[in-house]
Amino acid sequence: MKNRGFTLVELLVGMVIFSLVGGIAAGVLLSGLRAQRKTLAYQELLSQTSYLMEYMSRSLRMARKELSAPACLSQNGLNYEVAEIVPGHSGLKFKNYQGICQGFFLQGDQLKEWKEGYAEPLSLTSADLQVSAFNAHLFGESQGTIEEPDNDQSKVTIFFDIKGKEESKIKIQTTVSQRNLDILQ
Repeated sequence: MKNRGFTLVELLVGMVIFSLVGGIAAGVLLSGLRAQRKTLAYQELLSQTSYLMEYMSRSLRMARKELSAPACLSQNGLNYEVAEIVPGHSGLKFKNYQGICQGFFLQGDQLKEWKEGYAEPLSLTSADLQVSAFNAHLFGESQGTIEEPDNDQSKVTIFFDIKGKEESKIKIQTTVSQRNLDILQ
């Protein structure tokens, strides 16, 4: 019996087949890793955006009407207003449940919270997120006068366009009304 080895052609065909199978396996593994990174980035974006919306919604829901001489808002009877919060930056301004003037505004690509008496605004979004749009639309922001009352409950619609890591992005909107009924007393 003769000992036969492999010919050069057989070795080359075997190496090509092994390389193709290895390349396909590596491609599947890399695409799986890319998909996992995108999923984790989107999950982080959703988590941070959910926190942001809940925090802002709770603050706006607990807001108080400006009933005394206007100290926070521009006129008596307002619940919220879009106004300049810090020099050069406008945003949503209101009186919080503790009676402290508070506001949310966009500075660069970060959403900030300002409170009267605090040294500087606090960033509400992490450096991993870029807020490309923040809008607030007011409904029934004033209750009117005694002669002509406005019977609409005050509401604020807030909208965000936020981008995260791995090209994840989300557009989100919610409408919030104050917890206390908006009636003249």
